[in-house]
Amino acid sequence: MAKDRSKKDSVRMSIKGHTNNGFVQNEAVTERQIDGSNQVDSLKTRTIDIHPQELDPIKPYAGMPKEVLLLYSSQARYRVTREILFWLIVVSVLVLISSTIAIIALSPKCLDWWQASPIYQIYPRSFKDSNQDGNGDLKGIQEKLDHIINLNVKNVWITSFYKSSIKDFRYAVEDFQEIDPIFGTMREFENLVTAIHDKGLRLIMDFIPNHTSDKHSWFQLSRNRTGKYTDYYIWHNCTHVDGMTIPPNNWLSVYGNSSWQYDEVRNQCYFHQFLKEQPDLNLRNTDVQEEIKEIMQFWLGKGVDGFSFDAVKFLLEATHLRDEPQVDKTQNPDMVTNYSELYHDYTTTQVGMHDILRSFRQTMDQYSREPGRYRFMGTEASNQEGIEETMMYYGTSFIQEANFPFNFYLTEMTTLSGTEVFEVVASWMKNMPEGNWPNWMIGGPDITRLTSRFGKDYVNVMNMLILTLPGTPITYYGEEIGMEDILAANLNENYDTTLLSKSPMQWDNSSNAGFSEGNQTWLPTNTNYQVLNVDVQKNQDTSPLKLYQELSSLRLNELLLSRGWLCYIWHDANILVYTRELDGLDRVFTIVLNFGETTEVNLQALSIGLPAKASIKLSTTFTNRGETVATNAVRTEKGEGLILEHRLTKLLHRQEAFKDKCLVSNKACYSRFLNILHSSC
Repeated sequence: MAKDRSKKDSVRMSIKGHTNNGFVQNEAVTERQIDGSNQVDSLKTRTIDIHPQELDPIKPYAGMPKEVLLLYSSQARYRVTREILFWLIVVSVLVLISSTIAIIALSPKCLDWWQASPIYQIYPRSFKDSNQDGNGDLKGIQEKLDHIINLNVKNVWITSFYKSSIKDFRYAVEDFQEIDPIFGTMREFENLVTAIHDKGLRLIMDFIPNHTSDKHSWFQLSRNRTGKYTDYYIWHNCTHVDGMTIPPNNWLSVYGNSSWQYDEVRNQCYFHQFLKEQPDLNLRNTDVQEEIKEIMQFWLGKGVDGFSFDAVKFLLEATHLRDEPQVDKTQNPDMVTNYSELYHDYTTTQVGMHDILRSFRQTMDQYSREPGRYRFMGTEASNQEGIEETMMYYGTSFIQEANFPFNFYLTEMTTLSGTEVFEVVASWMKNMPEGNWPNWMIGGPDITRLTSRFGKDYVNVMNMLILTLPGTPITYYGEEIGMEDILAANLNENYDTTLLSKSPMQWDNSSNAGFSEGNQTWLPTNTNYQVLNVDVQKNQDTSPLKLYQELSSLRLNELLLSRGWLCYIWHDANILVYTRELDGLDRVFTIVLNFGETTEVNLQALSIGLPAKASIKLSTTFTNRGETVATNAVRTEKGEGLILEHRLTKLLHRQEAFKDKCLVSNKACYSRFLNILHSSC
């Protein structure tokens, strides 16, 4: 017992004046036997008798009782240390909070999904047939989603697949909430949406608010004057003379001849901007507007990420029914039958049209509140719109409308040159409202394919153009491999020439180009499919497909392309030269694109601070990648494109001479120290 007492009392011995480290028993201490109660009493007594003056020679030791610890903690040196640590922590937290607030306040808005990736447009009847009936379908699209992913594309735009008659090829809608049986079932659509989202993709679909099919239930009820449906369409009295129907005015259909059609059931004429099988809805009727919004909500509820609103400039017509003015006033009015022979002052872009579109935007915003689920809205305003009218679809600084109107101006070019391309690009960028986002497209379902317009030599350089300009590039299926229109002679007589750009996708060199395993396809495949297809180009290092993948990857990973300034350097009949630059980065991309014949340009002569040499980041020919080129003699062949990388002492957009030659969509700067983007440039 004495030995135990001696060990347990080592702490108290230190307190009485003996030095002890708290771990090893002092050997000089005499072992004594005590009972347990005396030990406790002794500890209490000794603990209570401790005074600060007795601790002066004693150092802190491990295992100190609480009372001893408190005595030491009350000494000045420990109190000051604690206070210093406390205030350091407070200051650190405040600095951290302030820095976080500053970073958030100064950070530019992140690019949304419809800005960060190209959009891939699919004409569903021609993409992939899954059931051997010769028609592409929704299940076929699902089977080929990996091809879209391999393009570094994350947005899929599928054109109309509503239940509809064959008139105007799926745009005479009979039911806006049903899938046309040619394309599959609603369950297959839901499976497609799930697959698209599971792969990290987004889905945009066509929406046609202007008209329906004459077989639509609304029209059948309207022609019979049934309840609220009586005024769902535009009806007016028309006269009959000698068996001829005299329309209310001279308004013409887009396809020619009068836009009024007599209906024997209602004994009135109805208005149609397009085919007579496509009567225009009366969008001045608020009930019709609510019907349209309910249809939007139906598809948004199924997970659709955005809409392309088609033919929106036709939504309203003037109520006064005045004749539209003739282009040639000397022409006999009775001979005016072509749409282009009138100025369409009363049947397009009427007052109130943008209000309707903004109400559609508000409906979509209701489904955009969930983080990461913003709903995109694009408008197709027809390629006949002037640039000022087109820009109005962006909305105002106070009220948003479309995220962007689709840009068809590159598809309207009849000749290809550096100057022509420059004028189209500069016109859009100059007229676009500040803070908005551009887009670029070189093809579409009703547009002659690029290769058939200008030749296959320009496929790569045009893809390089749209993938290096600021904004969202839009690629029509097949453009990534340079598909061509089919020949009109190959068409069945039941079809017309608007289908030449809708031939089946060329997947491989098997029967029907891998599009269908059926005996016949709805349109013939192009005769060149055995040498021009996805499978062949996947294995070619210098194919258009490989270049598209390289360009889209570069756009995805380079801030210069996704965020940077666009500065025009030079343009002439053959070439267009521009830079992409960003504050905070001393690297610059200079893009040299040849839209004419072989030429050489001296960029040094422009005196803009270019270095003597620049390295080739990417080339449409692939063979010279990584090489250096003298900037005083940059040579490009017909249809060649170069992305040159170099340093620049002073960025062009900061030079006075380029004040009116540089534009940016969303201003941002890069901080190399913090490795972040900020807006305080």
